[in-house]
Amino acid sequence: MYGMNENLKKESKEDGVSFKNPASKFSSFCFEWLETFVQAIIIVVMLMTFAFRVVTVDGDSMRETLHNQDRLIVMRWDYTPKNGDIVVISQGRFVDKPIIKRVIATEGQSLEIDYSAGTVTVDGKVLNETYIKEPMWRQGNADIPKVIPKGYYFVMGDNRNNSADSRFTEVGLIPREHIVGKASFRVFPLNAIGVLK
Repeated sequence: MYGMNENLKKESKEDGVSFKNPASKFSSFCFEWLETFVQAIIIVVMLMTFAFRVVTVDGDSMRETLHNQDRLIVMRWDYTPKNGDIVVISQGRFVDKPIIKRVIATEGQSLEIDYSAGTVTVDGKVLNETYIKEPMWRQGNADIPKVIPKGYYFVMGDNRNNSADSRFTEVGLIPREHIVGKASFRVFPLNAIGVLK
């Protein structure tokens, strides 16, 4: 009997087999899975904090480009606003909630709005605004500078006649620090998934 046990031990060592407690294997598996899950959560939190954010459109000021309750991915990492970008703004001058608008003019650019013709001119060039819902006739009450000052942006909604934007004192010019990021991709509704233009 003693010899058989010795032979069993010998064979087990030679074959590279170890007899571990099944409960120990399960505990090890659970620990590894939990560790991976925690690491994934940390990565997602870091990405959501510094790289991108998911936001929901509230209102119709960007129709027909965006619609109420659309869900968008907003890119934040190393972003500099450019003409034509759709951006999420943390607040306006007297508006304390996030808004979504399109950048029309950036710092140092000249700007002129002709309400009778329904045109917007930036740096002497009339914009070809194929994205607007309808010709613009609604005028704002803000004093629009001929040149956008340093560190500020002029924004408007694509639904020009139903948009509170930089034409109005409640929103005004947008300082750089109030621009959260660029809305670059729509993830909902499913039939409208795609890159935003």
